[in-house]
Amino acid sequence: MHIKVKNMVCNRCKSVLKSEFQKEGIEVVQIDLGEVRFADGAEAKKERIREILIQNGFELIADQNETMIVDIKKHLIEAIENGMSQNLSTYLSEKMSKEYSMLSKLFSAKEGLTIEKYFILLKMEKVKEEIQMDNKTFSEIAYDLNYKSSSHLAKQFKTVTGMSMSEYKNVQDWNRKSLDQIV
Repeated sequence: MHIKVKNMVCNRCKSVLKSEFQKEGIEVVQIDLGEVRFADGAEAKKERIREILIQNGFELIADQNETMIVDIKKHLIEAIENGMSQNLSTYLSEKMSKEYSMLSKLFSAKEGLTIEKYFILLKMEKVKEEIQMDNKTFSEIAYDLNYKSSSHLAKQFKTVTGMSMSEYKNVQDWNRKSLDQIV
């Protein structure tokens, strides 16, 4: 059995679910961001699987469009974590094997903002994380996130957060969102 899961956006999410399923004797074959594959026989425990998901802040996805939204988000998070050498539309089109215009329209209709704006919000949360860890310069952060310059990142950060990166670093009253709370 294979399921798609909403709000599963990090390795900790994967660990929590794997542990919870194991406690219930539900064998997980593979677990990735946004999806879980179970061993044969899990179909009989589908209602318990749904309960575990809900208890841990996740949702089972049955709708095809919602599945594509989850996949888009998963690929964007992976792009931030692993780097992305091509432009956003090409990257997503290749990953999803779909026309970017279709993905963009679907995402905007379901989530209320464009893929590009969502991607910027994800990047800003990554920037906040890097600033908090305090082991990279602003230029290194910009380079890691594929900005052409640190000034472009700085301008975008100020536009999104209302403060400069230096101000954010000095305030240390860090207002970060978990990735599943962005949209």
